[in-house]
Amino acid sequence: MSIWEYANPKRFMQVSAAVLPWLSALALVTLVTGLVWGFFFTPDDFRMGATVKIIYIHVPAATMATGAWFMMLVASLVWLIRRHHVSALAAKAGAPVGMTMTLIGLFTGAVWGQPMWGTWWAWEPRLTSFLILFLFYLGYMALWEAVEDPDTAADLTSVLCIVGSVFAVLSRYAVLFWNRGLHQGASLSMDAEEHVSDIYAWPLWVSIIGFALLFVCLVLLRTRTEIRARRLRALQARERAA
Repeated sequence: MSIWEYANPKRFMQVSAAVLPWLSALALVTLVTGLVWGFFFTPDDFRMGATVKIIYIHVPAATMATGAWFMMLVASLVWLIRRHHVSALAAKAGAPVGMTMTLIGLFTGAVWGQPMWGTWWAWEPRLTSFLILFLFYLGYMALWEAVEDPDTAADLTSVLCIVGSVFAVLSRYAVLFWNRGLHQGASLSMDAEEHVSDIYAWPLWVSIIGFALLFVCLVLLRTRTEIRARRLRALQARERAA
């Protein structure tokens, strides 16, 4: 069985309908477990106090913000190379979810940063590139709405997605490219000096998995909606032609 079998809208709808209930339940259990574990069963940090617990929302949201863009990039490349409509619609479906994750990351980062840095915002590499990524999400969604022909819109947004991937990379690895700025290094790192204590790391991993499963569920739901909307437009076009 080929993976391209799922590029058929009918097949995709059948499989996603069967998978979504189980995936949604797993996402809910994992997300609740990670957040409850992190917020209620971990101690305050000796330097950051209780504010450290925002890590269980900020880090997973920021991770999924960049991960969503890379998912859109892969789907866009599949569209450009194979011309499978489900991949283009999946990229379109992922944009609002990724934008929301980026917004959550920006907001929680500001809330976390203010008591730590003494400011809500700083124009440093990682924060700036993350803000630009948020603007790319807005531009991507606006471009889909601005172009009437869906195939042309898919082509143009795919090119925009490729260009925006530069800022997705920068927002993820800026602290490695530039050794300056307020933003700390990665919370989960192979470097023992940067890696958070295991008492925080384990619930953080569970939260990240929960956010990832939530992202997959939302993208599947939105892709199904996009397929239905595309079918409806096709039926309306046939009725007008008749």
